[in-house]
Amino acid sequence: MTTLYSLGLGVGTHNAKGEWLEIFYAQPLLNPSANTVDAITKIVNYTGGNHAINITPAQATELADALAGAGDDSQSAVARTLSKSQRPLVVTLLESDTGPASVPEAYLKLHLLSHRLVKPHGTNLNGIFGVLPNVAWTNQGAVDLAELPERQLQARVNGELLEVACVDKFPKMTNYVVPKGVRIAHTARVRLGAYLGEGTTIMHEGFVNFNAGTEGPAMIEGRISAGVFVGAGSDLGGGSSTMGTLSGGGNIVISVGKESLIGANAGIGIPLGDRCKVESGLYITAGTKVIVLDDTGAEVKTVKARELANESDLVFRRNSITGRVEVVTNKSALQLNSALHSN
Repeated sequence: MTTLYSLGLGVGTHNAKGEWLEIFYAQPLLNPSANTVDAITKIVNYTGGNHAINITPAQATELADALAGAGDDSQSAVARTLSKSQRPLVVTLLESDTGPASVPEAYLKLHLLSHRLVKPHGTNLNGIFGVLPNVAWTNQGAVDLAELPERQLQARVNGELLEVACVDKFPKMTNYVVPKGVRIAHTARVRLGAYLGEGTTIMHEGFVNFNAGTEGPAMIEGRISAGVFVGAGSDLGGGSSTMGTLSGGGNIVISVGKESLIGANAGIGIPLGDRCKVESGLYITAGTKVIVLDDTGAEVKTVKARELANESDLVFRRNSITGRVEVVTNKSALQLNSALHSN
């Protein structure tokens, strides 16, 4: 009996060389049942490991019948629909959660995130940038950059316009999945691989990278960088930013706790605990010198912001007279010193 970490039945796009540009998985599976796995592996002659196996429409029909016999009506319906396709088809099977080694593997993992089957940092994405090609995302689908000039010329000859929306490794999420219970004002600002919890609103200037997102509910008018996860009930004000591990955060995993607020044009380079606030316009990096004030407003000590990482019930502000950065807490001086020394 074969056990799999994940699998997906997909349809996608090849370039002229037969190389994958992108794949759509209607219903990716995490830890699929043994019956489903056995039904699929027999048809595609899978023998183990992580593999993307190209299939024909006829094989998709066989898969539909086998999956129906195994009691998996949902995947059977997907396979039945794929059997009518003129586009390239693939079955991707992941025995282990290792970094993606092919475009189909990478897209399956991005789908797992956006389908809410795993949370950010919940699946191994190591090496994904080297695997994914840069693609021209157009009104006619994904186009290989080397083939773009010819496609543009042919479109003009046909009296058409080939509109290039963007050139990127990652497509926008909503062309692949729209999670239940979310609002996205500008869909191009949410990449495939984002995790949006139910009750999340992404306003026009909000941005969510891959392997990042919200537990939900949340109001996002700022930037959620790669690797950042925002807790339930938290808000990011207009123009605010979170520092991702890909853009200077080093090995610190940035996150925002529950019921926290990052004000307009503010930002963080440390993980925030629950019920924290960062004043509008104030950017806190790991090395920012912060004056710690206790529950009476008395100065306790000066620390680097990284020493306050993941602490809850903090309010970061800039003193409008002295210009120094302060943090106010509801803890006494004794409690504060104890907490700081323990870190």
